[in-house]
Amino acid sequence: MKDDYMQEVIKVNNATLKQMNSHYASNQQVPPVGALFRVKQGGTIITGYNSGKVMFQGTNVTSEVSKWGKPTTSTNKASFPKATNSTLPSGFDTWSVIGSDEVGTGSYFGPLTVASVYVTSENIETVRKLGIQDSKKLTDPEIVKMAKQLITFLPYHVVNIMPTKYNQMIEKYNQGQLKALCHNLALTNVLKKIQPEKPQAILIDQFVAPSTYYRYLKGQSIIHENVYFQTKGEQAHLAVAAASVIARYVSLEAMDELTANAGITLPIGAGNAVDQIAAKLIRQGKPLADYAKLHFANTQKAQAIADNK
Repeated sequence: MKDDYMQEVIKVNNATLKQMNSHYASNQQVPPVGALFRVKQGGTIITGYNSGKVMFQGTNVTSEVSKWGKPTTSTNKASFPKATNSTLPSGFDTWSVIGSDEVGTGSYFGPLTVASVYVTSENIETVRKLGIQDSKKLTDPEIVKMAKQLITFLPYHVVNIMPTKYNQMIEKYNQGQLKALCHNLALTNVLKKIQPEKPQAILIDQFVAPSTYYRYLKGQSIIHENVYFQTKGEQAHLAVAAASVIARYVSLEAMDELTANAGITLPIGAGNAVDQIAAKLIRQGKPLADYAKLHFANTQKAQAIADNK
């Protein structure tokens, strides 16, 4: 992320909003739902919402904001807005959005899987009719059936880091950093697939504070235009729910592959059953690094179990 990237929001009355719309009449872009105008002015994207909220995002924010008023919220490279329902614009659930979600971060066995999926406003009803919801609430057969339907008509990209690669990367990055890198990569690839079309927004299922997410991506080519963060993002937009389902589907396929290679069913999660299976693999002389995330405490627990038998 560029060091001078900032985001600020001001609140203006209706007269000022109309004045801003006239002032920025040139170079206007198609505004998102609920907005009166959107324009790129130099390095700054300015979006004026009918509610009177005006958002400035980019590299020349301070000088543009100073023309109109004082910011009500301000964010720079070290501080990004909290991701709560109130930060999502009115009607957000009807927008054309790229959603991004991950699975596998709390499971000892199996990969870390991140999926990003683009759901346009035209596709929302089709996706909804499939009965889509958070993948945690669906059975495995439902996940497989639904994901196979979604990938036939939705642009998507999956980053699936299998245990062997995961264990190599976790020596360089912590898990939060690794997730941020995967989200950024998946989003980048979806944006490439839908060019020249642009989404109205990007919604990431929040796993760290936005400021931490961007800090984790320092040195990378970062996507930060119209990006929102939301815990339980699948409830805010179906694009995140679709990403959750597709990520889970790819993860299930990977777990089947690992189970076949191990010759024993690998459970999900990180409980006692996991320790017992890991201990069995150790006693059989099979490398845990090929199946599990070794930095979990389960590794030491499994070794202790294996040593006592």
